[in-house]
Amino acid sequence: MEERKIVQRNLALQRQWYGEPLGDRVRRLVVAFRTSQAQLADVLGISAPMLSQVMSGRRAKIGNPSVLARLVMLERKVLTPGVAAGESEAIQQALEDVRDSEPSVVRDNLPVGHRAHREESAWPVLREMARPSELESAAELIGGSHPALAELLRRAASGNR
Repeated sequence: MEERKIVQRNLALQRQWYGEPLGDRVRRLVVAFRTSQAQLADVLGISAPMLSQVMSGRRAKIGNPSVLARLVMLERKVLTPGVAAGESEAIQQALEDVRDSEPSVVRDNLPVGHRAHREESAWPVLREMARPSELESAAELIGGSHPALAELLRRAASGNR
């Protein structure tokens, strides 16, 4: 198969597996974290050439689940207030946190169809963005008009179902 067709096939597979081409996801992270592809590769735990091949579609997938988990961690950290505001210290801390992480991808971490697990997967993101007391306050503010969302915030604050 000629290279152009291989790249097209790989990009189509990435859309199927990851929701969009990995190059698009990685480029957003490079911009958000004001870093180079090589530095981002180091944070993810992958070689720069391998990251380049995945981004260009010469490779279809990230074979190491921990690398993919770190990519998702970085995407979530973009939403934290300091990183979103472009604060250098917050950006550096987020990159170090992800680089130093040792994520495990096990069956329990995979999204499942029932509501409680989907809600629980939102809790770490909410807790990273706000303290439990802030989540409780937000729940009180919106409780009358958005009771389901308020309850989600309360559960995220307490860590209970």
